Amino acid sequence: MAGDNTFEALDAFLDEYLDLPVRGRDGQVRVYRIDEPSAEDGIRIERITSLAARLAAGGSAPDKPVLDDDEESDLYRMCLGDAYDQLRKEVGWGAFKHVALTAMFWVVSDKETAQEYWKTGQRPGKAPNREARRAQERRATSASAEASTTRSPASTSGTRAGSRRRGNRGRARRSQG
Repeated sequence: MAGDNTFEALDAFLDEYLDLPVRGRDGQVRVYRIDEPSAEDGIRIERITSLAARLAAGGSAPDKPVLDDDEESDLYRMCLGDAYDQLRKEVGWGAFKHVALTAMFWVVSDKETAQEYWKTGQRPGKAPNREARRAQERRATSASAEASTTRSPASTSGTRAGSRRRGNRGRARRSQG
């Protein structure tokens, strides 16, 4: 059927929720289900994030915050849906914001973008800042340094250690005599 115009059910490829594991203030890890927002909220989230992206693309900082506190809270509430109140009670600000922004990236982009943000805390597609790059370089450098200074089994014969001891004893005898 080359001319078949039938479509599969839309939910066959859409992600209707995210399950995000988060450690609460009590130390327990709980999985919070973030359901996709209503169409109306999804449109509002898109509009808000598009405005913020346009302002950021302009290169100069806006004169005032893009969102006031109430608007920011509303954005997080739209992104988190029914999980909003529970998350506010059970997790700290950093975790709350990370979950909300992960959900926001999921809504405006896709699950892969949200996963990238979840793992890195970096805005997807954004290069890490200088401090993060330097930390990565230090980790890579120290890992290669550890690898290059690890003694091979052949170098553990003890001859160098023994030579040092003899050398130290020899010096000690000379100073006594």
